[in-house]
Amino acid sequence: MNQQAPSILFNKSRQMQNLGRAKANAPNGNDFLLDYAVTDFQDRLQFVQRDFNLAIDLFGRNGKLSQMLQNFTNIKAVQRYEEDAYIYDEHYIAPKHIRSDDNLGLEVDTADLIISAFALHWSNDLIGDLIQIRRGLNPDGLFLGLIPGAGTLQELRQCLLTADSEIYGGACVRVDPFADVRDMGAAMQRAKFAMPVVDVDTITVRYAHPMKLIHDLRHMGATSALIREHPRANKAFMRRMCEIYQEQFSDDDGRIRATFSFISLSGWAPAENQPQPLKPGSATTRLADVLKTK
Repeated sequence: MNQQAPSILFNKSRQMQNLGRAKANAPNGNDFLLDYAVTDFQDRLQFVQRDFNLAIDLFGRNGKLSQMLQNFTNIKAVQRYEEDAYIYDEHYIAPKHIRSDDNLGLEVDTADLIISAFALHWSNDLIGDLIQIRRGLNPDGLFLGLIPGAGTLQELRQCLLTADSEIYGGACVRVDPFADVRDMGAAMQRAKFAMPVVDVDTITVRYAHPMKLIHDLRHMGATSALIREHPRANKAFMRRMCEIYQEQFSDDDGRIRATFSFISLSGWAPAENQPQPLKPGSATTRLADVLKTK
């Protein structure tokens, strides 16, 4: 039976343009989401007591994830894979592979650790990418991922929908869709990771004005890359969107709120020496006895 082709949600050329403009125009240190990712991966790796011969930073964009990996004494070598728009930066390790189409460029059974931050949510074939990552790991190799989850930019999404309804008479999707934690748990299982763990964390960032949020998103290359066309967001549209945002999502001091939800992923490439779940009905001790209750 032929597998159904995944639906195309994102325009890769537009995504590359967004990332390219961000790299050219964003001030240094502006990408606070990737700074969050560096801290998150660093904290998680500190609790992994094992050696990694090769770790891969998969589309980390600004090189900081590669630098963080190099600081771990239990990681012997680091390779950096990048999107087309994020090639050599003299301050960080040069990328080994530049992505093309849906091929991540990962060789089978190569790495002991692969990390990916804020890149996989733009995939037109997420399950396929996760399978490539699992195959790129050696048996018992570890994958750590971080993607924006459902609820991210929910305030901006609502204000854009309201402004579209008022000005253009209908709703348009101007913010990229984000998966929820259950979807990602199912995706990790479908990709056949062993012992998958999926968790979610939410933070609120405050801005002096909605356009400050928009500028941050542009500087991160995080503006919409959806393939679907929509009416142009002209000055009148953006002015009305900002008014709605300030009316509905501002605090007493006048600053507006923006929600960011982060889904953390971890899973292992299957190996024979890994712990295996017991078969249903094979327990030899009653739960009531352990809890000392009836």
